[in-house]
Amino acid sequence: MENLIQLVNKIQRACTALGDHGEDGKEGAVPTLWDALPSIAVVGGQSSGKSSVLESIVGKDFLPRGSGIVTRRPLVLQLHKIDEGREYAEFMHLPRKKFTDFAAVRQEISDETDRETGRTKGISSVPIHLSIYSPHVVNLTLVDLPGLTKVAVDGQPDSIVQDIENMVRAFIEKPNCIILAISPANQDLATSDAIKISREVDPKGERTFGVLTKIDLMDKGTDAVDILEGKAYKLNFPWIGVVNRSQADINKNVDMIAARRREQEYFETTPEYRHLASRMGSVHLGKVLSKHLETVIKSRIPGLQSLISKTIMDLEMELNRIGKPIAADTGGKLYTVMEICRSFDQIFKDHLDGIRPGGDKIYQVFDNQFPAALKRLHFDKHLSMDTVRKLITEADGYQPHLIAPEQGYRRLIESCVVSIRGPAEAAVDMVHGILKDLIKTSMSETLELKQYPTLKVELGAAANESLERMREESKRATLQLVDMECAYLTIDFFRKLPQDAEKGGNPTHSLFDRYSDAYLRRIATTVLSYVNMVCASLRNTIPKSVVYCQVREAKRSLLDHFFTELGKKDGKQLSALLNEDPAVMQRRTSLARRLELYRNAQAEIEAVAWDK
Repeated sequence: MENLIQLVNKIQRACTALGDHGEDGKEGAVPTLWDALPSIAVVGGQSSGKSSVLESIVGKDFLPRGSGIVTRRPLVLQLHKIDEGREYAEFMHLPRKKFTDFAAVRQEISDETDRETGRTKGISSVPIHLSIYSPHVVNLTLVDLPGLTKVAVDGQPDSIVQDIENMVRAFIEKPNCIILAISPANQDLATSDAIKISREVDPKGERTFGVLTKIDLMDKGTDAVDILEGKAYKLNFPWIGVVNRSQADINKNVDMIAARRREQEYFETTPEYRHLASRMGSVHLGKVLSKHLETVIKSRIPGLQSLISKTIMDLEMELNRIGKPIAADTGGKLYTVMEICRSFDQIFKDHLDGIRPGGDKIYQVFDNQFPAALKRLHFDKHLSMDTVRKLITEADGYQPHLIAPEQGYRRLIESCVVSIRGPAEAAVDMVHGILKDLIKTSMSETLELKQYPTLKVELGAAANESLERMREESKRATLQLVDMECAYLTIDFFRKLPQDAEKGGNPTHSLFDRYSDAYLRRIATTVLSYVNMVCASLRNTIPKSVVYCQVREAKRSLLDHFFTELGKKDGKQLSALLNEDPAVMQRRTSLARRLELYRNAQAEIEAVAWDK
């Protein structure tokens, strides 16, 4: 069973190295493994004897002492029982350096605290990780938290009191945290900072161990029997009393092992506590906590395995979404750029082909908007009596036409047909706008482009430049269709027109009759019929021209020019294209490290699961 605590120790060290130590909001929706690991948090007010309890459990004088708030960062203290050999300590931030002088350990804790918080006496939730190897300890992990206080000292902000309480609360409110509440016996238990905050987060006392210090300093005639027997304040676990070294003992550097013996003798020889002696003292406290921690870890293993498996899946999905890291060589970079561009190009084609939405908007231009624009031209307004008379008479010149006003017809038809250029040009522009929108949509749907903002900008610019060239070609070809109708009139249409007297076909009419309203109306009607025939033809041919020059060409060669220029770039220029967003790079690195942590934790837990 002891390997269960060693397992959690190993995972906690990995979490601390990763920065995954339960700070809220740093990793988004992905939970921290630290929060899921069972731990024992040591809570107490200033001068409650918290440091002395920890040193008694360890058997070494190693914690900083002084006035004010000494503990300003969580201290993750991992105790490792060894069979024999000299005691030593190791800090995780100083790998491979062994401390055999525990006075140096005390100094390093102070120095490392200052490195994180500065010398402003502020606090930080980033833990210090300390491992102690000794034959005089039990396998145990404790988290020493800053002492609860009611007043800020010089050099500390007024918010320090609340900041410390918030930090302590953040640790102990987690359901996997075992609370070691330290209270001095020479003060009223009702005013104990540790009991007060423990009661708030664990009202039933299901995960709180009460430790009573300074029993030997109580006023004469008083004792702590009612508290230790659970009568004054009941917890699910028996209260444990300890007798720490006095300040004089600390000043004289009294041996901790000898202090343990004196502590045990105190409980065995004091009449009030003799019946409780077997479950009193720091040695007993360490054993009880170690055994309880093993039991809790054992019960949490199935939940840990489930959490780790789910988190591994979430991390892998997130890494896949972010994409792979950039290749180092030029060929690899070129391949990466080409693959991303092909992915974008295929998404763009899918939109046009209806596999993805958006391409249907082009059909709406040809089926609704373009025909509606043609109807709004109102050719009959171009063929008012005044306009027809004016163009017909001007076309005759100095002598009237003999049979039919051919030049007049041509000018009337041309004046109507040329107005179709507007809707034709508008159709080209509308399709261009839709294609631009589809490019923008396709870029947002190409997940790899989110990874490389520079490439996204360059690719978007190149695609839009291609569309612009296609628009100009489409506009030229489409307007040519309109101009062709102006340049050559279909003679068969006029040959089929009746030439009887009623319809103005008799050449013997007088000049006056030829410019009569009835005659001009017949000309207007004939011209309107022809123009409508031309419109019907262009309604079919203009969409074909637009699709051929813009849509089909965009599908076929949208990125041809970009690919040509891409092949000319050297490694440095390709690197510039793949200049990844630093936030994405940092996110990928963080996710990869977390994934490695969880996979290692999964392997470690599976290796010891048989021992359940």
